[in-house]
Order: sequence, then C-alpha cells, then structure tokens
Amino acid sequence: MTPLDPRLLRHARASRGYILTTTVTGVVLTGLVVAQALLVSRIIAPVIEGTAGFPDVRGPVAALAAVLAMRVTVLVTQERFAHRAATAVIAELRGKVLDHAVAQGPRWLDATRSAEIVTLVTRGLDDLAPYFVRYLPQLLLAATLTPATLAVVFSLDLTSGLILTGALPMIPLFMWLVGRLTESYTEQRLAMMDRLGGQLLDLLAGLTTLKALGRERGPGARVRLLAEAYNATTMASLRVAFLSGAILEFIASLSVALVAVVVGMRLVFGDLDLTTALAAIMLAPEVLQPLRQVGAQFHASANGVAAATAAFGVLERPAPAVGTRPAPPLGRATIEFRDVSVRAPGRDVLAPAHLDATIAPGTITALVGATGAGKSTSALLLLGLLRPDGGQVLVHHDGEVTDLSLLDPATLHHQMTWIPQRPTILPGTIIQNVLGEFDGDPSPTPALERAAVLSGFSGTVAALPGGWRPTIGHGGVGLSVGQRQRLALTRALVESSPLVVLDEPTAHLDAATEENVIAAVRELRAQGRTVVVIAHRPSMIEAATHTIRVSSASLVGAP
Repeated sequence: MTPLDPRLLRHARASRGYILTTTVTGVVLTGLVVAQALLVSRIIAPVIEGTAGFPDVRGPVAALAAVLAMRVTVLVTQERFAHRAATAVIAELRGKVLDHAVAQGPRWLDATRSAEIVTLVTRGLDDLAPYFVRYLPQLLLAATLTPATLAVVFSLDLTSGLILTGALPMIPLFMWLVGRLTESYTEQRLAMMDRLGGQLLDLLAGLTTLKALGRERGPGARVRLLAEAYNATTMASLRVAFLSGAILEFIASLSVALVAVVVGMRLVFGDLDLTTALAAIMLAPEVLQPLRQVGAQFHASANGVAAATAAFGVLERPAPAVGTRPAPPLGRATIEFRDVSVRAPGRDVLAPAHLDATIAPGTITALVGATGAGKSTSALLLLGLLRPDGGQVLVHHDGEVTDLSLLDPATLHHQMTWIPQRPTILPGTIIQNVLGEFDGDPSPTPALERAAVLSGFSGTVAALPGGWRPTIGHGGVGLSVGQRQRLALTRALVESSPLVVLDEPTAHLDAATEENVIAAVRELRAQGRTVVVIAHRPSMIEAATHTIRVSSASLVGAP
C-alpha cells in the first residue's frame, strides 16, 4: 500500500471527508506556524535591540496569543476528527471484508481462510488507527507545511534556505531505505499473526474433543512456538523502528544546528539583522518537522497498512454474480438437479458428477452415497451457496422454470432452514438461540414447548437449572453434541421455512437421540414442509419418502 492508496478512498468512503478535512486543517496550520514564527521574531528582536518597549509590541503580542489559541484549536479538532474517522473507516472495512468473504461462498471461505479473515478484521485492521491518527496527518502536513515554510525561509534568508534544501532529500532517502527493510518484517508479522490466530481458533473449536482424548496439552507447544516467533518478528520490527528514528533525528538536528551556526556567525559579523535571524532559526525545525514525524510514525502505521493491503486483496477478488429475481414459494416448488457436476477442490474429481434428481414439495428426500461423493456439496447447491461447474439447479413453480442462481439470495434463504452437523449456536440463553431473539428475554410459548417435546429437547430443558434461561457459550458450549442437535431441530420446528436441509443429523448420536431426530423430521413433513437430509444410517434413510444417490467421477483420463 502506498502512503495514500487510492483504494482506501474507493473502499472506505468515510476516509474521503477525513482526508479533505485534514488537508484543509494542514493548510490552516501552515499559515499559523509561519505567522507564529514571524510574530515572535518581530516581538523579541526590537526588545533585545532596545528600540521598542512592551507598549510598542502590545499589538503583535495580542496577535501571537490569538495565533497560539487558533493553533491549539486546529490541533485538537484534527486529533478528535482523526480518532472518529479511524473508527468509522475500520468499521466500514470490517463490514465490507466480511460481506465480500461470505459472498465468495463456503468453498473459498474454508477453515484456514476463515481464520485468516477473522484475524484480519479484528486485530489486523485495528492497526489502521495509528495510520489515520498519526501518520496520515503528518504526511499531508509534509505536503503543505514543508514547502510553504521552506519558501518563507528562502524569502527571508537565501543561505538558510539552501542549507535546508540540501538536508531535505536525506530524510526521504533514509525513510525509503528503512521502509524497504521494514516491509519484510511487517509481512512476516502479519503472516505469523494469521497462523497464530488460526491455531488458536482450531484449538478452541476442538478443545472438547482433545480433552476427551486426554490430548488437550498437546497443541500448547505448537501455539507457544508460534507466539515466540511472532514476538521475535515484532521485536525485530521495533529495533528497526528505533534505529531509523535515531537516524532521522540525527539528520534533522544536524541540519537545524547548521542553520543556527551559520545564522549566528552572520549575525555576529553584521550580515543579517536579528529579526530575520530569529525567524530563520524558528522556521528551520518546522521545515523538517513533518518529514521527521512521517518517519517516526511510519512504523506505528506499517502493520495497519499491511492489514489494509490484505483487506483490499479480499475486496478486489471478483464475487459471484447475485441473482435478482424474487424466489417463488418453495413450499409449492419442485427443485431439479439437471446434469449437475462440481469439481472437488484440490482433486481431479467431480463430486457430485452428472447428478440428475428431483426434489418434490412436501417430501423427505435423503441424499445417500459414499463418503466424498458430493452429498454436502449437493446440499450447498440446493441452498444457493455454491454454483455448479456444469449443469443447472432449476426451480419449477406454476409452469415457470427458473435457474436457482438467478434468484435473489435474501428471498431464497428466508424460506430455508439449514442444520449442519455442528449447528450455529451463539452466546446467550437457550431460549434466545431457539427463537433467534437475542434482544430482551423472550418467554416460552405453547408452540415452543410442543416443538421441544417433538425433538426430545424438553428433557434437556427440564434437567437444566433455570429451564430455558441458562446461558450457553459460542457453538453450544455447555451442551452435549446430542443436545445441540436437538436444540437445532427445535429451532427448525418453531420456524416456518418451507424447506429444511439437514446434514447427517443422526451422526454421533445414540439410539434414543436418533429416534427423537427421526420423529422431528417426520413432524417437519407433517407440517407440509420439504425436508432434504444427508443420511448414512439405515434408520434415517428408511424414514425418507424419496432417495437420491449421489456419486463422484474421476477427471483423470477424461476427454
């Protein structure tokens, strides 16, 4: 990412007003800095020379007080607006990255990449705040204050202007050299942070299983190694930052000292008046100050710049086209798979391969087949979360045939309920998760109680202290696998979506829980809803009214 990347203006609209405001305040601040230096020199010089007393400089002193007050006001306004703009831009980029990543589909957003996205939109984009609050204002000041003050110095004293002109290129040169060195450290740090975040998320997701197997301490060594590597990379970046800051300070201090020495010698020999000498000495640091601050703040913002570059990489990835036609009522629609094929990621295999099937309304349809044949992929196609590489998924309703990819996802997904093997359960109370109402404290209804009885979840509720009110963690922490499955089925029974898709709902369940699941599936059909279930167990397949066999095919040797 360049110091002011145009992609930032394109993807984060909140940054436009901030950059405009910062530019305006930078111009105003430039005028105030120059006015302050000239007023101070014109106040002090006559007093030192004995040609004026306090009554004679009362007007310039009042003007100086006004300039100082205005300068403080401008700086406070700029700082306050910078923090607000940083918060708005980070929130906007987070939302866009998440929306764009989800739009890519579940195949692209796999477990590894989802961990990277989580790290990026949390810790990664947080580092953009120093870029907006510290780096960008100094960058804009360097583009306004430095040339303006240098021009004023030239108008006051040609020699001082030439000295500063010779010193100015040294600071950007060293900044570029240090920036090239820091870039690799910054990229390593972000990559290490992604890996560490992914490891931690995987560890937390599988902690229950690892603990059951007595292996909960095993991944700790790997996480410790990643943390140490991350710490080493960060410390290397800090060393470079401190060294580069010292170099820039040395060059700037030497340049200002050279100006002061030359001005002082010329003042002694009478080649320069005191007013001009004081103004030149006071303006010399202001010429170099913005560039010094740009170099000093560069390292604080480098991590945020790297994260923004990664965010732009996600946002600039083409997203699949989104349908716009309103979805027909799925409760009365027939869904047809016509010669549908999907290439399996990382394999020369079609899974499913040339699938021809029909799902009629009001039926229980079981998707069966060998492991890896493409049953879960077929469910994703049905849900509109994946596009086939070959063939079509068609929706038949009232004599009209529409390709599923042309339907508006919002109107389509509103009519669907998806229960994966690991149901989505958010932190909150049990009743909030079942009803999907996380604002307030909903109360149980007769429909909810009946749904819990049908799914077998009523026994769980009765055994828990507080009934429906206990709080559970992310993913259902606090409930067993079977209890989470029954919770998801209760939620499906309470909802009114006409199409319900279940991914192996009886996997890892005992016989009693399996009977509850099968009874709930039959109740869904009794309500007039269409049920599609990925099934392996004979009992679940026998409960289905229709069966679709899904198979795969190798692409090796295919024409």
